[in-house]
This record gives sequence, C-alpha cells and structure tokens, in this order.
Amino acid sequence: MRDIVEKLRRIEEEQKKRAEQDKLALYNTGEKIHRKQLEFHRCEKRNRWVFGGNRSGKSECGAVECVYFARGIHPYRKNRADTAGWVVSLSAQVQRDVAQKKILGYLRRDWIDDIVMQSGRKDRPECGVIDFIRVKNVFGGISVIGFKSCDQGREKFQGASLDYVWFDEEPPEDIYDECRMRVFDRKGDIFGTMTPLKGMTFVYERIYLNKFHDREVWYEFMEWADNPYLSKSEIEALSASMDETTAQSRRYGKFASAGVGLVYPEFDERVHVIEPFDVPKDWQDNISIDPGLNNPLSAHWYAVDFDDNVYVVYEHFAAGKDIDYHAAKIKEICDALGWKRDFKGRICALIDSAAKQKTLSGVKSVCELFYERGILVNPEVNKDLFSGIACVKSYLRRDNALPNIYIFSCCVNLIRELKKYVWGGGDVPKKEDDHALDEMRYYLTSRPKKLAPAPEKSDVLKEKERLWRKVERARRFKGG
Repeated sequence: MRDIVEKLRRIEEEQKKRAEQDKLALYNTGEKIHRKQLEFHRCEKRNRWVFGGNRSGKSECGAVECVYFARGIHPYRKNRADTAGWVVSLSAQVQRDVAQKKILGYLRRDWIDDIVMQSGRKDRPECGVIDFIRVKNVFGGISVIGFKSCDQGREKFQGASLDYVWFDEEPPEDIYDECRMRVFDRKGDIFGTMTPLKGMTFVYERIYLNKFHDREVWYEFMEWADNPYLSKSEIEALSASMDETTAQSRRYGKFASAGVGLVYPEFDERVHVIEPFDVPKDWQDNISIDPGLNNPLSAHWYAVDFDDNVYVVYEHFAAGKDIDYHAAKIKEICDALGWKRDFKGRICALIDSAAKQKTLSGVKSVCELFYERGILVNPEVNKDLFSGIACVKSYLRRDNALPNIYIFSCCVNLIRELKKYVWGGGDVPKKEDDHALDEMRYYLTSRPKKLAPAPEKSDVLKEKERLWRKVERARRFKGG
C-alpha cells in the first residue's frame, strides 16, 4: 500500500512539473475560461483585431496564436509546416517587456531549436532583445518567429514572405500596409491586439468601421470584466478613479480621445446586431422617418416583443429622391413585411417636426405631401438632443444583462452611423451621417419604457396594509 501511495505522489509531482513547464496546455482549460480569447482563436477571418483595455487578456491571444502557428497545433485551423511569422512591437524595449515575454511563457524549452539575439545572452533570452526564435514544428521541420519594432521604420519590414504577423499595439499605417504585403502570397494572417489610446486613427477607419468593406476583417472588444482572473472589487475601485474618456479606452478598449470619442460606446456589433427573422404581427409597433430630399431620407421599421425589447427590422435610406419615390418605397416595404395599416389602409409613422414646414415651392409641407400619399406622419416628436442620446444609451446599455434593443443586420446605414457617431467641439456630436440616428431617437423617446414589475409584497406588509385600511374605514365612518 505504501508503494502505491508513493507512486501516486511521484505521478502527481510529475504532472505538476509538466503543467508548470507547459503553460499552453493550461490556456483556457481550467474552471475559469476567457470566452472572448476563444472567440478570437476560433475566428477564420484573416485580419483579426482585439481592441481591449489594459489587463483585459488581449495580448495573451496574440502570443498563443503565434505559438499555435509555429508549432503547427492550432486547434481551429488547418496547420502548416515550417511557418514564418513576425511579432511587431512599438519598440525593442516594449518587445522585451511584453510580446517576447509572453511568447517565451507559452513555448516549452524542449520546443525551442535555437534563439538568435539582437542583444543579451540566449541562455537568458528574457533579459535581452530577441531577433528570432527557431521552433520545432510537430510536422518535423522548423518554424521561425521573428521580432520587429516599429521604431525601425518601414524599410526594415520589406522583402519577407510570411504566414502571419501579430501587431502587439497599434502600428503606424505604412508599417501595417507593408506587413499586409508580407502575407499576401501565402494567404497568411494579420492579427492585432491593442488598447486604442491614439483615438480615431487608421485602425478606427479601416478595421472598426471597415470602410473598404474587407470581408476578411473581424474585431472584438475586450474589457476588464471579460477577464475572469481580475477582481471585481479592483475593477470597481480603478474605474471610479477614471474619467469617462480614459475609462472608455483603458477599461473597455473603445476608441476615444480628449474631446473626441464615440457617442454610443455602448454599441457592440457582436451583441446588438442580429440576423433577421420573421417578426410576429403582434410585435409591429411604428415607423420613424427623418425626411430628406437632397440629404438622405432615413426610415426604419420598429417592433417590440412582450418583454419590451425593441427590434429595428428594416430600413429605407436614399438621397436625391422625391416624395413620390419615398412614399412608394415605404408602401412597398410595408407590403413585403405585412406591416399593419389603419382601417382605411393608411400607414402610420413618426417624422421630424421640421416636416411641418412648407417646401421650397411654398405650397405644401412634407407632412402634407406624405398625407396625400396615404402615409399618416406624426411630427409631434421629442427633438431634445441630449435627453434623446441618454434614452438611446439606456436601450443599448447592458450592465451584466442583455440590452433592450436589437438591430437586424440588413439595417446597414443605422449600424454604420452608430459606429462612427462621435463627439465634436462644444460637447455636441458632429453633425454628419446622423439621419438614421435622429429618427431612432424620435422613436425611442416617443414610447414609454415598460416599468419593472413591483416586488411581491411580504405577508407582514400585506397584514399591515389590511389593518391600515380597516383603521381608515373606521375613521371615515366615524367622521361621516
């Protein structure tokens, strides 16, 4: 019996020793799982970015992805033998302190064929600056993880043919473009992990807004609460010491800068945008219109479920068209959706109160023109900007819960405006690309939000109320 116990003890010690040596084997395999890290690794897009707050776990994604590729053991991809990739940091010092430290943490010593140093000793690579690491690939060959820093300049990023590039923090745009060329011939991957402290840069335009409509672009926001290893009390304490702009970037990984930031940082395309489905007739609620002739006219169809969640189910968005065109299009969409009409077959909708004004011809207002075409528009809407923004935020916000508004993916213009709506000078949003947002505000502020059900009364409270009613009745009877 003693021999068996001793053997079990040695086995446990060996398992513990191996676990300490193989950090990769423990990555997201225990009781605590960082789900957004797994979403990053599972994504099959070839241009992936994690926008994360400090200590949100974003850099771990990049380091593990590099080791997966180098070893040929990626759990969600077709693996390649003898891969070549770069890890790109802002400077050599940042490389040493962050990216290469994390890479070395996930590389077992017996997986390393050789380390070539820029400075320092290769028997203590963590104390110096690494040029490249030769990694034993499971297919029998050797992969190379090279290290670059942005302060070397674009010219140092030319010539190579690579399978992947990891940007640890945001690079200059010319280096980003050069690295895209490095993975072009091998159909390789670009991935970045960054805290967006520089504001609305090219990454905001080309990745977050995806202005070129690149189908390979994917992004995820990662905040402190997503990291299961961070203390909730510490999160609350540190958040309380930050202003709104700092918190948006350093906690939530959102794009913001002094005086300029997203009006709706609560909007998360991964959460609020859903695929269309057949909306029950009972959910149909209203249509909201922001009129425009030379400017775009924006109209959206809104539905509400029995839990008071709002769904934006369709949109009409067009510029340079007359009232006849817009009215016909709205009717066409209503017919396709089976949208409700009044007893005379007319369509009801909200509209900007400015539509009550006469047109340039001075004969009829936009409201009157829509009325004549069977669309009963109601211009009595709340146009106060700041209360409207607060109302929209209340629907988008999801403090440890689900939001109260969902947008069908076909509403591309509303989604685009939500993503790029930013504060301008004078503490007001920039007045551009906001037609869909305006009419969404009109709709949300026009409807009463369903109140939460009152908590059930205790038996003691019920008895108190019964006695009070009895005393009140006696008093009234005596007084009468």
